[in-house]
Amino acid sequence: MKSVIVGTAGHIDHGKTALVKALTGIDADRLEEEKRRGITIDLGFAHLELTGAKDEQLRLGFVDVPGHERFVRNMLAGVGGIDIVLFVIAADEGVMPQTREHFDICGLLGIERGIAVITKSDLVDAAALEALKNQLAQFFSGSFLDLAHAPMIPVSTKSGAAIEELKTALANAAAAAPVRNADAFFRLPIDRVFAMKGFGTVVTGTLIAGRVRKEEEVEVFPSGKRLRVRGVQVHDQQMDEARAGQRTALNLASVNKDELARGMMLAAPTVFRNTDRVDVALSLLKSAKPLKNRARVHFHCYTAEMIAEVHLHNGKQLAAGESGFAQLRLSQSALLLPGDRFIVRQFSPVVTIGGGTVLDNAPERRRTEDHESFLSTIRSSEPQAVLRARILRRYDFGISLEALVAETGLRPEMVAKLLEGDVANGTIFRLGSFYVHAPSLVSFGFLMLETVTTFYRENPLVAGISKERLREQLGLTHPKEVFAAALDRLVHEKKLQLSGELVSLAGRAVTMKDDEAQTKMIIESAFAKAGLKVPALKDVLAGVKVDKGRAQKIVTLLLREGTLVKLSGDLVFHRDALSGLKQSLCDQKRNSDRLDVARFKDLTGVSRKYAIPLLEWLDRERVTRRVGDARVIL
Repeated sequence: MKSVIVGTAGHIDHGKTALVKALTGIDADRLEEEKRRGITIDLGFAHLELTGAKDEQLRLGFVDVPGHERFVRNMLAGVGGIDIVLFVIAADEGVMPQTREHFDICGLLGIERGIAVITKSDLVDAAALEALKNQLAQFFSGSFLDLAHAPMIPVSTKSGAAIEELKTALANAAAAAPVRNADAFFRLPIDRVFAMKGFGTVVTGTLIAGRVRKEEEVEVFPSGKRLRVRGVQVHDQQMDEARAGQRTALNLASVNKDELARGMMLAAPTVFRNTDRVDVALSLLKSAKPLKNRARVHFHCYTAEMIAEVHLHNGKQLAAGESGFAQLRLSQSALLLPGDRFIVRQFSPVVTIGGGTVLDNAPERRRTEDHESFLSTIRSSEPQAVLRARILRRYDFGISLEALVAETGLRPEMVAKLLEGDVANGTIFRLGSFYVHAPSLVSFGFLMLETVTTFYRENPLVAGISKERLREQLGLTHPKEVFAAALDRLVHEKKLQLSGELVSLAGRAVTMKDDEAQTKMIIESAFAKAGLKVPALKDVLAGVKVDKGRAQKIVTLLLREGTLVKLSGDLVFHRDALSGLKQSLCDQKRNSDRLDVARFKDLTGVSRKYAIPLLEWLDRERVTRRVGDARVIL
């Protein structure tokens, strides 16, 4: 059964709630104050099942909104997720202030289907009714309610006149409405929270994307709390699953109703991220005052409402009737995705002044020169081009599959499918879970090569730069996958070479002056002749002719080559001496595989000063293993 959401719109006391009751038999006014005052204050809900022209079964969920100017914020909480609007105008009053404001809101939200319903038609004569039809035809001209593709139906909820005709028109509109994507990630803006005796906390909302099942886990935005769905209802019926396009009630476990509120959103867990700023395409109504840069506005998206500061991308103000790119900096974090429609209202006095579409929920902190081009691309291009643009703007940093999903709302398998052609032809590289633009990776490689070259220029006596230090100099913000790919590429091209953790220029050998080469031989010889009874490093360096800085670099070179091995601060051994020690212990194992400190000292002829560091080194090398105060020779 196809599910479609129908919303009402129109001025106060024009008969929206009565119309919903005439269609469904359900009084959408649920609050005592609403019944006492005879006006709708908050959102009301009803449902109706119809049969389409080709026997298609249609389930219509109704969201009845208040018409009073004081409750426009409540109206906005309900109108965001609708597929069809019943735009209500009373025959005895015609176009009124909230008629205009609600009509503007529907246009700004991009609603594409509707029916103009003239209520209270029994209160005027035929001539007055015809005059109103002509007035409305002009009022709606060029909009989604233009008579060329939207019916205009006079009805009477008292007599029931034309109610069946309206149902037929609703069935036709519902049949033509696109089916919401139930295969997308689940998102449900919360419009009502209450506690039910015996059940606990219940939330309701219009399921705008995806599906949700009983016993599934959902995430609350912006709090990030995870909750289990204990039960699912669709139009007052218990269900195992709710799908996009349905009015949905969820019974949630382990949460108090005071922890949830209208404006929050439930979504698939571990997929999306909160944001407190979005880049948008913003349009002002012709009736609005010019909007200045950095002006504060009331921001409404689905059921969420908060203050936002408008940062225009071009110019100091946006004129009435104009459109442009802007960044909205939000007073609260929220879950927003590209394509989400929003309304902005003037900060004071509070009137609707414009609206638009979210383009980017992860904008760069600093705007680049090609930022306008990027926004134009993601506003009007196909998904594949949008993904390319998002990868390209990260330059040599790349972007993870997880981040692409969070930025677009596309499923991982869809992202991979859309990019497989670019990956196959080499314009985009996939490095594990990261995507990076191929030319950008090449540019990053040039920077890496330049960094290594500069390092050698400043450190002529070293064998190479460690991978970690190279990564630090290039910026740790680069993902490890991107760093590794750029390095592998340069090694493959024989521009760099790897020796363990050291990176060096291909074919690069350390060049020394005569006095430096002589110093290297003196240092190596001093430790080679000493065996295990080595002198202090500082004493050896005190006897060479080169300055202290160059002498220390020569020691570093010997250590990196593995000629010398440092066991502790000033305790350095020649590798041949340590190799001989290992062999000696292997020979001793034939007699006994156990060794204490005293026996080790007798075996090697060294004092305790050397014995303890050497034994600890043997433990690290897995030649021995400490057991209590003794060692076992492995």
